Amino acid sequence: MIKIVRCSIDREIEESQIGALIIMKLHEYQAKEIFRKAGIPTPNGQLVNASDQVAKAMKVVNGPPWVVKAQVHAGGRGKAGGVKVVKNSYDVAVAAENMLGKPLSTKQTGGDGIKVNQVLIEDGVDIDREFYLGMVVDRATRMPTMIFSQAGGMEIEEVAAKTPDLILKEHINPITGWLPYQAGNLIYRLDPVPAPGIRKGLMAVMSNVYKVFLSNDCSLVEINPLVATKDGNVIAVDAKMTIDDNALFRQKALIELDDPNEKDPLELQAEKYNLNYIRLDGNVGAMVNGAGLAMATMDVIKAAGAEPANFLDVGGGANEEMISKGFEIILQDRRVKAILINIFGGILRCDVLARGVVAAAKTKSIRVPLIVRLEGTNVEEGRKILQESNLKFLVAKDLAEVADLVARQV
Repeated sequence: MIKIVRCSIDREIEESQIGALIIMKLHEYQAKEIFRKAGIPTPNGQLVNASDQVAKAMKVVNGPPWVVKAQVHAGGRGKAGGVKVVKNSYDVAVAAENMLGKPLSTKQTGGDGIKVNQVLIEDGVDIDREFYLGMVVDRATRMPTMIFSQAGGMEIEEVAAKTPDLILKEHINPITGWLPYQAGNLIYRLDPVPAPGIRKGLMAVMSNVYKVFLSNDCSLVEINPLVATKDGNVIAVDAKMTIDDNALFRQKALIELDDPNEKDPLELQAEKYNLNYIRLDGNVGAMVNGAGLAMATMDVIKAAGAEPANFLDVGGGANEEMISKGFEIILQDRRVKAILINIFGGILRCDVLARGVVAAAKTKSIRVPLIVRLEGTNVEEGRKILQESNLKFLVAKDLAEVADLVARQV
C-alpha cells in the first residue's frame, strides 16, 4: 500500500489520488484567509517567518494564551511538536524559534520531515466543545458530501474505524445545492444537541463551507476542530484545503498560493515537463502509462517484497523528451535499487518510450538493474531499440515475471 495522504473520511486511497485526482495543498493560514472572506470565523493570527518578527506579531494577536503553529503541508502537527499553546510572550518567541528552520516529522511527512519556513501565531480560544467538519466528493455516489462529527480534535480516520456511528454524512445534490434542512439532519443527531446560538453558528459555517468548496474547485475542505466557545461563538480553529489541479486554469488567484518549498525537488522537476510524478518511500523506481496499469504495477512491486520509490505516470501523450526527463528523475533518487518500466503501448508507442529511455541513459549512467515490460503498439520496434542500445536490461513478458525479476533484484 502506498503512502496515505489525509484527504477524507474514506481516505484509504493513495498519495496524490493517483490517476484520478491530483491536488494542490494550501497552508492553514491561506485556507483561513479564504474562510474569513467567505464568512467563516477564525482566530486572529499573524504569520511570521523569522524569530525577530515575533514581537511585532504579538502586538496584534490577543493573549494569553497564544497558539504557535508550524505551517507545513502535513497533518498530525500537534503530536509532532508543531503546535504549541503557551501562556506568556517569552514562550511564544521560544516556540517560534524552535520551529523555524527545523524539520517537522509527522506520519505524513516520513522520516526526514518537512522544513518549517513559517509559523502562525494566533489568539487562544476558550473552547467549550469540539466538532469535525469536512467536505469531499463521495466517489460512490459521485456527489459532494458534508461530513460532520462530535469527535472533533481527534484523527478522523481513527474515529471512523473505531466508532463509525459518530461519523455523520449528508450527500448534496449539485442541482439544489446545500439546503438548510441538511444542516439540521447533522446537528440534531449530536448528543447533546447544542444550544440555539451554537446551532445557528454551525448552520452558517456548513453553508459557507459548501460555497468555499464549490467556488474554489476543492477536493477537500476540512475544519478539525470546529469549536463552540464558552461565550457562544463557532470558530474554525484549524483549516485545510486542497484544490483539484485540473481546475487551476480557472483559479488563477489560487495558483499564486502554491508553495514550492513544500514540494520534493524531484516533483518540481517533473512538473516542468507535465509528468505525474510522486516520490514515495521505497526502493523500486517505476515508469508506467495509465492509472490502472500504475496501480497494478504498485501491487506487483509490493507483492515481490519491495516498495515503490515513486509513482510516475507518463500518460498517453508523452513524447520522447518527457520519457527521457522522467527516466532521469528516477535515476536521481539515490534510494532506487532497481527500475521497472511497464508500458502498454496504445497512444504512447513502445518505440517512443524506448528512444526516450536510451536518450536519458546517454546522459545518466544507469547504476541499477533495469526491468522492462513492453506490450502494444510498435512493441517489436521498441524492444529492438533497447536491444541495440547496449543497455543492460531484464525483459519480462508478463506481470508474474515482472514480480519475479523485482524480487531477485531487491
